[in-house]
Amino acid sequence: MPKIEVNEEIFYALIGKKCWNSRDDFEEALTCAKAELDEDSDKNLPIGERTLKIELNDTNRPDLWGTAGCARQLRIYHGGKRPEYPFFSRPGNLKKAARKVKVQANVKNVRPYLAGFVASGKTISDPMLRDMIQTQEKLAWNFGRKRRSISMGLYRISLIKWPIIYKGADPDAVSFTPLQWDSPLTLREILKQHPKGKEYAFILENESVHPLLTDSEGFILSYPPIINSNDLGAVQVGDSDIFVELTGTDIASLTLAASIVACDLADNGFTIEPVEVEYEYDTPFGRNVVTPYYFQEPVFCSLFRIERFLGEKLTADECVKALERMGVKAEKAKDREKGQSVEGEGVRAWLPEYRNDFLHAADVAEDVMIGRSLGSFKPQRPSDFTVGRLLPITLFSRQVKEILAGMGYQEMIYNYLGSRKDLVENMRGDGNKIVRISNPMTENYEYVRDSVLASLMSSESVSGHSVYPHKIFEIGKIAYLDDADNYRSATRQYAGFLHAGADASFNTAAAELQTLFYYLSREYEVAEASDPRFIPGRAAAIFYQGKSAGVFGEIHPEVLENWGVKVPCTAGEIDLDALLH
Repeated sequence: MPKIEVNEEIFYALIGKKCWNSRDDFEEALTCAKAELDEDSDKNLPIGERTLKIELNDTNRPDLWGTAGCARQLRIYHGGKRPEYPFFSRPGNLKKAARKVKVQANVKNVRPYLAGFVASGKTISDPMLRDMIQTQEKLAWNFGRKRRSISMGLYRISLIKWPIIYKGADPDAVSFTPLQWDSPLTLREILKQHPKGKEYAFILENESVHPLLTDSEGFILSYPPIINSNDLGAVQVGDSDIFVELTGTDIASLTLAASIVACDLADNGFTIEPVEVEYEYDTPFGRNVVTPYYFQEPVFCSLFRIERFLGEKLTADECVKALERMGVKAEKAKDREKGQSVEGEGVRAWLPEYRNDFLHAADVAEDVMIGRSLGSFKPQRPSDFTVGRLLPITLFSRQVKEILAGMGYQEMIYNYLGSRKDLVENMRGDGNKIVRISNPMTENYEYVRDSVLASLMSSESVSGHSVYPHKIFEIGKIAYLDDADNYRSATRQYAGFLHAGADASFNTAAAELQTLFYYLSREYEVAEASDPRFIPGRAAAIFYQGKSAGVFGEIHPEVLENWGVKVPCTAGEIDLDALLH
């Protein structure tokens, strides 16, 4: 979960006052932001240098990942007025912007979207600059998937000649001096030599056209999402007028991130001036977008649903009051919800400009719950008498574990999420059935595994120093796309095993499989299989009661090479759900 460090003096100033007498009271107050105090700073430090370390427990609220956002939530919840941000444009009502960014068509296929604004009227102090950099990094790393989908840059207005040009460039033909460097480098050289270039090279290294941000006279502002220029892209303590830009691949997430930063700076006393972004191609928000831009739609939730979610009957007035404590504008309303044949009384909620986490009526109910306070709900005893027991598949899985352990295999436990490289590319797959997370926080956990074998190979890839043979197994869930299922995806319980060593062959794998099925008292059949993970002619499909129940064989040399494994491996996986009946 994200952790932030906030300057104590700035934090309490943004809240309005320090209204908690003890650490326990302060931690209780933080619950409205789904946060907790992680650590206090040294009380011997001067007041302006003290910091509070706060851990945020909600990845759907990136607006809380900075000093101003967290303070805003506490201020509103504890009686403060919901702030107004008049500088936002809305669909059909775009603000006039004195400055413009022109986005050229040649950047469309590499990093197509941009949002920006100007913040002026206040001198940047050292604590404020540190907080701006922290917000920048938290949004780009966590919310922006390590800068892949969102990155952010800050620039001094006085050095820029408008309009700004956002375009694609030849990475071998364009050069400039990046931040923390003393000589010009081409874009491709930056990816190979500059520390930031090396860190984020994975985003652009395979692209033939790279994004570039210049002013109207051709001077380079930055090479997004990698590094700013050393000339125009170095904001320092004492600056007062800055241009903030964000580029990325998802326009909604990018626009939200820009809104968060704009609201934070406005709360800190800056004057926010909108910037017009003019595209040479169509975008979901049109060809001309003035940012900051409010695009969120209202969400309706009936009182009936709120009662079902929270277990207590509330009036519409109570719900509106609770939502307003969370900074959400709400009103009593009647609407026809999806799947309902009649209209019902409820509330319609408009998220503030810095949030976009109302995807369902349940999200409205959650804010009602937090806004009313968790302590206001009366505890209830369960009315149903139930007896807990293990599921049949759990009991069967334990039986399989005992057998495999008795056969000399060591049990492993893995994450169910992984990267495309590990789950698809390294296993010579096509990814047609793999489930992708729509809003992953990092590319390392972007996909739900559709096989246990990649997990087992990941262990073998770092076990070359251990004495052979290696025999490992795992029993766990996999998921894959399945149009025949109601939810278009299926989740199954699988057992996977791997044997690495000079004696690993198809015959040894077949013998291991026969032993396992013997002790399970199951009859099975095999047939030759064509599976890209295995050597052709040395793989077999497993059938139980005429239905497919798994596969085993010798791992393909290319898969071994992808994982850096130097010895032969046999492996297999079995659908335990298929064997249960």
